[in-house]
Amino acid sequence: MIISRHRRFIFFAVPKTGTHSVRRALRPHLAEDDLEQVGLFVQKRFPFPELNAIGHGHLSVRQVHPVLGAETFDNYFKFAFVRNPFDRFVSYCAFMSRQTGSFEVAPQAFMRHIVRDAPPWQHVLFRPQHEMLVDAAGRVAMDMLGRVENMQADYDRICGHIGIPSTKLEQVNASRHRPYMEYYDDELRSLVARMYARDFELLGYDADAHADTR
Repeated sequence: MIISRHRRFIFFAVPKTGTHSVRRALRPHLAEDDLEQVGLFVQKRFPFPELNAIGHGHLSVRQVHPVLGAETFDNYFKFAFVRNPFDRFVSYCAFMSRQTGSFEVAPQAFMRHIVRDAPPWQHVLFRPQHEMLVDAAGRVAMDMLGRVENMQADYDRICGHIGIPSTKLEQVNASRHRPYMEYYDDELRSLVARMYARDFELLGYDADAHADTR
């Protein structure tokens, strides 16, 4: 997460949505009193004990709002990037098995194992995207949601809102895999659609868009 007091924005870093690319692009435009919390590649923490103790930079609206207060939160431009849940789950599986190669060897078996046998709900990279973005009433509390599928164009628009020149986003920490729908059959698609049903609903993705995968 980045909180810019100078530019009056908050960047919510949803895992597996190109967050490190966005961080890298934003950092040259941050002022000395701007804040960042991150735990990969760069180690930075917020000066707020309750947020500092979380230890990573994927902080949610419901965690941050009480600390910043309603006046600051409401008057800052809030944005994040989101990703098709089918694609994000493939990226998660490829990332988590990068040491063992389990996904690369037998991707569908690995995906089924995660969904059916060992869903790691405690892991921030696995949890639904909307959980980071909704307020206490369950409403998406962002002023703008960019999409990974249209990342550069949406980042350009965000730069216009916060008053900085846009730059070409670099690819940082990307997992290696084929186009995501190549990994799905109808059963897997149904399982993942149910698992991330609220993401599909709130973030505007169509869980039935690729129903015919064969």
